[in-house]
Amino acid sequence: MLLLDDTALACLLKRDGAVAAAAFSASGRRARMVSVALRARGSGIVCGTEEAARMFALLGCAADTAIASGTRAEPGALLIAARGPAEALVGGAQAVQTLLEWASGVADCAARILRATRAVDPAVAVACPRKAIPGARPLALKAVAAGGAAIYPALGAETALVLSDCRALGGRAAPGERIAGLRQAAPDGRVTVEVRDGDEALAAARLGADRLLLARMAPDAVAATMRALGPGWPGEALAAGPITEGAAPAYAQSGVHALVSSAPYHALPAEIDVAFEPG
Repeated sequence: MLLLDDTALACLLKRDGAVAAAAFSASGRRARMVSVALRARGSGIVCGTEEAARMFALLGCAADTAIASGTRAEPGALLIAARGPAEALVGGAQAVQTLLEWASGVADCAARILRATRAVDPAVAVACPRKAIPGARPLALKAVAAGGAAIYPALGAETALVLSDCRALGGRAAPGERIAGLRQAAPDGRVTVEVRDGDEALAAARLGADRLLLARMAPDAVAATMRALGPGWPGEALAAGPITEGAAPAYAQSGVHALVSSAPYHALPAEIDVAFEPG
């Protein structure tokens, strides 16, 4: 699975050392060895324990990972334990906790959306866009993959995307000309057109789009569009937007082939307990 490099992890560890300084201001206590254990407060999919172990290593601490990313943890389950100099361990534990909580929240949200979708139609795929939160993209992509979702678009996919925001730049004939140009440039590739309503979807389908990205359309509008396209349309349709666990079933039964949800990136963090012990 994707991992953050040492430079990115070191940046996460750069924080005010006031907590450690206040706790270990007495002479000789900074070198004292302590242990820390991070445990899940609730159940859910875990993500980021590999990065957490590496963060502790960068601080000069030894760490043992108890649960790998993509694994479900039950309340009270040990995620990771570490031992090292008190100042380093206390100074870095909060950054490690924050990473684990955010990544695990994203992963578990993706997993819940996937379960809600498959409960209605196991054939409908669930993916999350590469357009993730700025500065958190590598961890975000790892987290959604840990939750079982695919990443859209996949790297290396022979697909050209025509964005709805850009179609008007060439005038009324732009969509057809754009699709034709892409066909000439890559005859074996697939052309995806982003649309915002049923009329745009039908027009793009008539122009030869292989895939329709139905952006931020309500479930009933998506279902109506799929009925209008009809079972004879040879292409693929994907419902895209901040599709939540609650909305996923309605989209899954609309007739689309996949959901592309950005909702996991805005999920509530998981709750993780941190406990220190001397020695």
